[in-house]
Amino acid sequence: MKRRLLLVSNSTVHGGGYLDHCQRDVRLFFGPDVKKILFVPYALHDRDEYTRMARDKFSSLGYDLLSVHEAADPVDAVRKSQGIFIGGGNTFRLLKSLYDNRLLCEIRRRVLEDGVPYMGSSAGTNVATISISTTNDMPIVFPPSFSAIGLVPFNINPHYLDPDPNSRHMGETRQQRITQYHEEPETPCVLGLREGSMLLVEGNKATLLGTTKARLFTRGRPPVEYDAGSDLSFLMTDAQ
Repeated sequence: MKRRLLLVSNSTVHGGGYLDHCQRDVRLFFGPDVKKILFVPYALHDRDEYTRMARDKFSSLGYDLLSVHEAADPVDAVRKSQGIFIGGGNTFRLLKSLYDNRLLCEIRRRVLEDGVPYMGSSAGTNVATISISTTNDMPIVFPPSFSAIGLVPFNINPHYLDPDPNSRHMGETRQQRITQYHEEPETPCVLGLREGSMLLVEGNKATLLGTTKARLFTRGRPPVEYDAGSDLSFLMTDAQ
């Protein structure tokens, strides 16, 4: 399997700018051979402004950014892409647009068969997994299915948030919501990526990167904490 993925929890950390916290990882991931990256801005309503922000950032890193929403033929743009970046926003809006433009199968083919590097952030990380069932977003639109691109055999919860012991909020914690998800049969494990963390996937090897820990939820088992630098390759073959 040729897949190369950089699945980032969030685009911005407190006190920093857009992708500042992971820009070194972005450079290492795409490397010097990739010159042009195809951006998918479908998760936000103002695609032009989103593209401008992303283009400015990637230009500062030495890459040309082409947006799929500017292409006359989005499928052809994916077929010709050297690298793909899907940004954050609303996951339901993003997935519906991917279905509407018939891009899911083509992105999957380019990444898994052709080895085109794929970077996702937040919603872009959600759609790289089996389904968007563990997103934090509201269903503001309705995609044909919750099934996503399926570049990894598990789900991710970006922006994973630990409960505040001093809070008087009585709603479910993130952990409780994931536990409810696992009350349903045959649900895959869920990797809770805290802000500042990311998962690097190279073939069947997966490594946790960043400055924060991640929490893994598996149906019927207690959650497990993993430090940055941990080898999570077992998720690629034993995700159920």
